Amino acid sequence: MDVYLPIANLSVNGLLIVALGGLTGILSGLFGVGGGFLTTPLLIFYGIPPTVAAASASTQVTGASVSGVLAHGRRSGVDYRMGSVMVAGGVVGAMIGAVLFRFLQSIGQIDVVINILYVVMLGTIGGLMMREAIETIRPSSKKANQPRKRRHHPLIAALPMRWRFYSSGLYISPLAPLILGVVVGILTMLMGVGGGFILVPAMLYILGMSGNVVVGTSLFQILFVTMFTTMTHALTTKSVDIVLAGLLLLGSVMGAQFGTQIALKAKPEILRLILAAIVLAVALRMAFGLGIRPDEIYTVAPL
Repeated sequence: MDVYLPIANLSVNGLLIVALGGLTGILSGLFGVGGGFLTTPLLIFYGIPPTVAAASASTQVTGASVSGVLAHGRRSGVDYRMGSVMVAGGVVGAMIGAVLFRFLQSIGQIDVVINILYVVMLGTIGGLMMREAIETIRPSSKKANQPRKRRHHPLIAALPMRWRFYSSGLYISPLAPLILGVVVGILTMLMGVGGGFILVPAMLYILGMSGNVVVGTSLFQILFVTMFTTMTHALTTKSVDIVLAGLLLLGSVMGAQFGTQIALKAKPEILRLILAAIVLAVALRMAFGLGIRPDEIYTVAPL
């Protein structure tokens, strides 16, 4: 079933795009990530221009976040005050990212920048995940099984204007989550990712948030920031392909159900090791692509 993508000016196999969305949906259900950090690279491998892939993939992340926020909210797993501060920062970051996106697009370097960002990001995240997974499977010291003491970074304690975030059990400056939201908003705009793979570790190890509200609060921020990012892309960069976004969303909703069922039966440490291997493989493939001459030397630039 061939489908024409108007923004990408490309005919693709619609069933294959749905299957691609299903694959990222399965990963989302298996590993608790939005899947956006893999959707965009896989679309680029398939031949979708990086600008269109990054702009359209954020829609899929929005859809995948809705049910997660509702589920975590029912069990009081969302710190709405903390999430609102990060959403405000994310909106500011998305606007900054939109300016950067248009500038890089105007000088013809947006495709290269998106690819480089993914290589650096996936290589770093994949390496850290691989090390953690191996340490979990084969602990190298007696401290490996000891619980980590929860506390925020010393720099966070030095920031002024402290607020109480009761659900997170924190008394810190709102500037810390605000700045974190700005950074994630910029990445969401440029790369079409939800940012959960950055938010969750940052909230745990930098902000020192309680683990039972981290995932829900992250999804709350991702939900609203990706909605704003999609609208901003549609109005400014005009790179959102609604047909592509719809096919991805359809596949991801179905795939997430299968991934959740598999996750209930599999060992978490083995799943983390598999995800780390997938992330590193994608990073290596993108790094390889940066070093060879592309089939098309021009990019799509909507008027």
